[in-house]
Amino acid sequence: MKILFLTNNIDVTLPLLEWLRKTEGEKNVILWSDALAVTHFSVGEALFEVDFIISYNYAYIIGQEIISLFPHRIINLHISLLPWNRGAAPNIWSFIDQTPSGVTIHEIDEGVDTGDILLQCEIIFDYQKETLKTSYEKSHVLIQRLFCENWQALKKGEIVPKKQHGPSTCHRSADLRQYKDIIDYNDTIAEFLQKAFP
Repeated sequence: MKILFLTNNIDVTLPLLEWLRKTEGEKNVILWSDALAVTHFSVGEALFEVDFIISYNYAYIIGQEIISLFPHRIINLHISLLPWNRGAAPNIWSFIDQTPSGVTIHEIDEGVDTGDILLQCEIIFDYQKETLKTSYEKSHVLIQRLFCENWQALKKGEIVPKKQHGPSTCHRSADLRQYKDIIDYNDTIAEFLQKAFP
């Protein structure tokens, strides 16, 4: 199986990329950080024979033309308990909005983190002990473990997707600007919230 691994944050995603290359073979996993176009999958292009696409901390929207080429074969790893905290900075927004924290692996559709859910796990953080940094790191450790433990089933399409339902939230990168002067990733979650809501 030839896999396209999409990411713009290799510092965070490298452990999973290395695991995947060890599992599937170096030549079968292509790292990609640029925007994708449907022409990348035309005859003669480097990505033409890709079988499966994994998006993880990838900044670009994948268009419907590409999604149509890979039905049920494009997944995204997102560190929120969808449908809560779609979009940017989901970890911090779960604290600001007082919504559940967690991680989700889902199919990609034309929306922003709106695709059908394959796997997810809730995380309960101790606001007095966990910092913004450690909560972020723990979320990534958990989602990578969830992926590795279920990779064989994911790639074979053995996990039945579930529609997202219920209340949801979504944020853009620009939404966090109002908090930029008070964000210190070494602060505990409680300390950050005290600054945000004095």
